[in-house]
Amino acid sequence: MIGVPPFGIERDDYFCTKDFPSESISIVILPMRTGGGDDLFMKFWTWKQENLPSITHAIRTAVAATVSVVIARLVQMPEAYWAAIATLVVMQSTLGATLTLSLERIVATAAGASVGALEANFFGSNLVAFAVAIFLTGLLSFAFRLEKTAYRYASITLAIIVLIPRSAAPWMIALHRFIEVSVGIIVALAVVAVWPEEHPSAAKSADE
Repeated sequence: MIGVPPFGIERDDYFCTKDFPSESISIVILPMRTGGGDDLFMKFWTWKQENLPSITHAIRTAVAATVSVVIARLVQMPEAYWAAIATLVVMQSTLGATLTLSLERIVATAAGASVGALEANFFGSNLVAFAVAIFLTGLLSFAFRLEKTAYRYASITLAIIVLIPRSAAPWMIALHRFIEVSVGIIVALAVVAVWPEEHPSAAKSADE
């Protein structure tokens, strides 16, 4: 058995005189890979099996987004694609999760649209006023107990109303945005309610 050299004695000399008197050997200790490009990639790219989209969820989402655009066009919304975006944002596997996101999204959209309409009406696309409006939206989100995700929704709505030039009045733009988002959310809720997704774990438990 190879011993550990005493303090002050070189490794090769110790092995030569104690364990292998006729020859000297060198031991190469390769460094262990504790972190690298692939390891770092895997650390950031992690997932849970139950959170991956199923085929059913993908089909439901595609149907819901398409129906949202159709309905928004039927009610003659000028930018019907926002209905589809709202559907894609709040679409979840269960009705409870979708309902929670939907309520936050509606309140956040209303807050962002209102502040955006005021800012665009009195200050136009002035960037200083825009920054103040984003800050005020954050205060409103805190007052209404909206989480950071909802605050982002409100800020996005505000930015769309203020920064994209349009010929219509700011209040009309804000109203259109609220209606488009509401249509998308209602469609998402309806699809999840009438077409629930069955989780594999629940199906397995039922079979047992």
